[in-house]
Amino acid sequence: MSSNLDDLTQRLIAAAKTAGADAADAMAMQGTSVSIDVRGGKLEHAERSEGIDIGLRVFVGQRAANVSASDVSESTLHTMAERAVAMAKEAPEDPNIGLADPQQLARSWDLDALELFDPAAEPEPEALQRDAAEAEAAALGYEGISQVQAAMAGYSSTQVHLAASNGFTGGYQRTNRGTSCVAIAGSGAEMERDSDGDSRIHQADLRSPTDIGQQAAERALARQNAKQPPTGAFPVLFDERVSSSLIGHLLAASNGASIARGSSWLMNALGEDILPKELSLIEDPHRARVTGSRPFDGEGLATRKRAIVSNGTLKGWTLDLATGRKLGLESTANAARGPGGSPSPSNWNIQLTQGSATKDDLIADMGTGLIVTSLMGSTINPNTGDYSRGASGFWVENGEVTHAINECTIAGNLRDMLRRILPANDARTHLSRVVPSLLIEGMTLAGS
Repeated sequence: MSSNLDDLTQRLIAAAKTAGADAADAMAMQGTSVSIDVRGGKLEHAERSEGIDIGLRVFVGQRAANVSASDVSESTLHTMAERAVAMAKEAPEDPNIGLADPQQLARSWDLDALELFDPAAEPEPEALQRDAAEAEAAALGYEGISQVQAAMAGYSSTQVHLAASNGFTGGYQRTNRGTSCVAIAGSGAEMERDSDGDSRIHQADLRSPTDIGQQAAERALARQNAKQPPTGAFPVLFDERVSSSLIGHLLAASNGASIARGSSWLMNALGEDILPKELSLIEDPHRARVTGSRPFDGEGLATRKRAIVSNGTLKGWTLDLATGRKLGLESTANAARGPGGSPSPSNWNIQLTQGSATKDDLIADMGTGLIVTSLMGSTINPNTGDYSRGASGFWVENGEVTHAINECTIAGNLRDMLRRILPANDARTHLSRVVPSLLIEGMTLAGS
């Protein structure tokens, strides 16, 4: 970790104390990113950015304020501190704000075990351009692909450091390398598009550009000649590409901020069964080479593995310090933040229990119904869990895929839907949200 960022955050805190803050914390983020777009085998757009962002949060009694900047001169640090203290004095009092007690803080961690930083050299722009061009060429190699809307390759490296007047200081560095491709099949009113991509912390783990381009092309071709499904009640299989969105609704409803506001369909559901008994939902921020991993949260608390749902039963909310205090509970070390804002509860890596059946097994067993591969729009009632979304995908008759589907709406209630999910075993385990394809019986489809 750069000692310069450590020194910078300590100087911000010292400036805040000099300006009259009772307590303060500071965050600094420094990074580089490179992005290359290719069209027609030629470079279309290249962008590189480098920069640093700093943020300061100060406390004056039970009042707080945040300020941020991208200039690290000494005069800017003192101006930030003075303005933050002046703002805090005018802010409303909040009995729940405040830094962690020193005994709550993370004291040691093993960054090497998390493997958040790829020591391999930053790729040259020419290498990124080759990756994007290879993905585009692979997609265009399929008969029926009329064009590639976008082929992109990129890389980023970011350093993060957090320090606070309660004695916490710590940081880490994270890298990312990605390739993506959007292919278009057909033309005019018959045009269909789909995409594929891969993003990894370590460049050596990245799928080949050829594979990505081919997958994008095959997906776009499969969407041709789509029809509307019939209206009625049918089983719906949420493909692994979109199934994590269902679990995302559960995570939003179990977020402490939603509970504290009283706007969650999981209010008063602690200890109740919200998933089938054989399923658990585990958060693990210590998985190696995964984007949601981190040694500590945005308030300096040690992150840890925990069960959000165990054997179907809801075990707890997702909390930072302030929301925990509002609810009379301890933080779950889930404070997320950037330099410009206050912490708020957020989830890290999530993994849902996988099933024993393959996706093809579930398709064969579902009889007649819909496979959803894309979701559009969203009407989710946060208080009741009523669910309605536009969808497209593929129709299944007698356990076999027959044709593509578009322009339909699927609806249900999340509380009922999640109690009936049947998982496949096809989740990609390198993702931050490991969720397999999910079959739900008896959803409402609105089509033709």
